[in-house]
Amino acid sequence: MDWKKIGKAILFPPVWVMAFFTVISTAALIAVFVSGWEQTVIAYISYVLAFYTLSVVCVFCSVVLPKQYKTIKQKLYDIPLCNRFLTDRGFRTTVFLWFSFGFNMLYVCINLWSWYLLRSWWFVVLAVYYVIMAVMRFLLGGYLRKHEPGSDLVKEWKRARICAAILLLINLSLSGAVLMILYQNRGYDYSGILIYVMALYTFYSTIHAIVDIIRFRKLGSPVLSTAKIVSLSAALVSMLNLETAMFAQFGADMSANDQQLMIILTGAGVSITVVTLSTLLMVRSTKEIRRN
Repeated sequence: MDWKKIGKAILFPPVWVMAFFTVISTAALIAVFVSGWEQTVIAYISYVLAFYTLSVVCVFCSVVLPKQYKTIKQKLYDIPLCNRFLTDRGFRTTVFLWFSFGFNMLYVCINLWSWYLLRSWWFVVLAVYYVIMAVMRFLLGGYLRKHEPGSDLVKEWKRARICAAILLLINLSLSGAVLMILYQNRGYDYSGILIYVMALYTFYSTIHAIVDIIRFRKLGSPVLSTAKIVSLSAALVSMLNLETAMFAQFGADMSANDQQLMIILTGAGVSITVVTLSTLLMVRSTKEIRRN
């Protein structure tokens, strides 16, 4: 028996095997923490599988990937669609807009169905928020699907102004959500490891949106810049949602009054930021339209 080959096969499995184990271990961990199975045999098996998957992925990223990076990159550039996605910012933004639009509409349906089952207005508030986000992404994605970024600045500024006006409506759903969090004890509650995943995603999306806003200003396309402002607004609202989840998970030692104060301050900060961004965008759009 060749133990060297066995060890190599265990430490360096094919990529599809790593992808399969990643999906399975992630789903297993979510099921364990959501269902409260932490002390069961299923949990221990999930922990071992997750540890093995993480170890294999780390080995792959540190040993295998650096050697294959140039080869993989060249193969991706040889595929026309991947090449366009990697080199064309307008196309890449369009893909992300339609992808986000699909998820927004999915969340709308889920929240409306939850309202139908539970008759809670909390889900209506969330559905309204996702409808607003979906409308803006539909308008921006629809424009980029038919026009090249920067080809007609007047049309782009008009589309940006419409989205800026719609962006102001987010404060209606945001205000409703804050009021329900404060007085009806509503909010998000991520169990177990999910809260850390959501925290990582929220901070990443916020930082990424800020960087993109600065970067895309140099491209001279109002539609691309507006898309990033919409992404930043969504990330800021996610920050408020994360805060409520943090209080639910770790706020046992914090008084209810202190929690309410923090929620009020965060909600006000998010609302002021969104209003400021939308107002500045609307004023700039109107100014540029009149100039041209």
